[in-house]
Amino acid sequence: MAAALQLDAATLDAIEASLCSESLRDFIEFAWPILEPATVYKANWHIDAICEHLQAVSAGEIRNLLINMPPRCMKSLSVNVMWPSWEWTWQPSSRWLTSSYSQTLSTRDATKMRRLIMSPWYQSLWGDKFALAGDQNAKMRFENDKAGHRIATSVGALATGEGGDRVLVDDPHSAQGAKSDADRTTALEWWDETMSTRLNDPQTGAKVIVMQRLHERDLSGHVLEQGGYEHLMLPAEFDPTRRCVTCIWQDPRKEAGELLWPDRLDKDVLKDYEKRLGAYGYAGQMQQTPIPKSGGLFDVSRFQYADKMPPASEIKKSIRYWDKAGTEGGGAYTAGVLIHLLKTGQFLIADVVRGQWSAHNRERHIKSTAERDGTGVAIWIEQEGGSGGKESAQATIKNLAGFKIKADRVTGAKEVRAEPYSDQVEGENVIILRRNWTTEFVDEHKVFPVGKYKDQVDAAAGAMAKLITTSDSGALW
Repeated sequence: MAAALQLDAATLDAIEASLCSESLRDFIEFAWPILEPATVYKANWHIDAICEHLQAVSAGEIRNLLINMPPRCMKSLSVNVMWPSWEWTWQPSSRWLTSSYSQTLSTRDATKMRRLIMSPWYQSLWGDKFALAGDQNAKMRFENDKAGHRIATSVGALATGEGGDRVLVDDPHSAQGAKSDADRTTALEWWDETMSTRLNDPQTGAKVIVMQRLHERDLSGHVLEQGGYEHLMLPAEFDPTRRCVTCIWQDPRKEAGELLWPDRLDKDVLKDYEKRLGAYGYAGQMQQTPIPKSGGLFDVSRFQYADKMPPASEIKKSIRYWDKAGTEGGGAYTAGVLIHLLKTGQFLIADVVRGQWSAHNRERHIKSTAERDGTGVAIWIEQEGGSGGKESAQATIKNLAGFKIKADRVTGAKEVRAEPYSDQVEGENVIILRRNWTTEFVDEHKVFPVGKYKDQVDAAAGAMAKLITTSDSGALW
């Protein structure tokens, strides 16, 4: 009887091939020993969720997919290696355009895919489906005899004319590069101006982004602001206020703090990561929000609040500091923050004027604000480097003839310049008036210095620095 139930090798192979071609999850488990022979595969529900969404992309049910998840959780292996290898088991004609911030990383994952599809296991099950083309079989680009291909490139490096049915980017920013406004802008422009037009058929093709969050204005933040992406967000520790719900799935965790993958990222590991990454790094890379709950450089819970101004007799010194920009209706903001040093030694943030103005309108607003403040308020303006910054500062000083005004030639990183201000907040020495600008002002502090805008913090830090460093005589410069 037992002998009668035995199946021949060909039948077993056919069953395995059918099972794996129908399920990316099963494919990953069977293929795992090929790429990770020294590591035991540990199945987990988050891998199932990734597979479910990627299969929906392959089936045409999801067109644009964003996946945010912690590092070392099978992000690249699942999405950038296993998925295209799996799709070729039943659709070898699909064309893949893959990328990363580094050509080395792009080539690494393309090489893993090629190694997998050339393995005896893969060839025994799907060797009859396609063969790699002998005349185009390099690490950065390989094709098959069914017109499918995989091209591995990097951010900003794609040659004109290349395209794919699947446009996939895995980690478009490095952890260090995401801190640079210039590097982030390069990545966003590359995605919008180059990769957005690379789908062979915009009606049926799909774009997939997989990454950890690194900045409020990283590529994830950019496409979420644009809209049109299904968002699979998998934090290392569950936050019920941010439960991920997509068109086909929701996070199964129920209790705050439940772990994503306890077998790999347990409490001790996460505690060590938090210590090493710091508040911003942990919030972004592990929790998929570049906004720590209590703020990073600024613990906003330590701001004090007041509903009305104190008597003028309680004010020792006053400064309005301007962080200038010059774009009408978009781009950076111009912000002027008024801070009073009180006789108690505390600092009162009394007013914020802010707008996206042209240079002409900006100067008009600065002057009208000075007239409203009166000559008792000293004015400082941030002077950018170069001749343009100097000329802009001189124009403002000329425009405010009759007021106490001086330019501040700033140097060093914004977060370094903001540290004395942060120290005063930490000491619960900063009071904010409750006004219509208060919430927006505090919110910018929560994400500084990784937020989209920094103008209000820059202006407040500038005013605070001048008030802290001036002498008790009352002289403001």
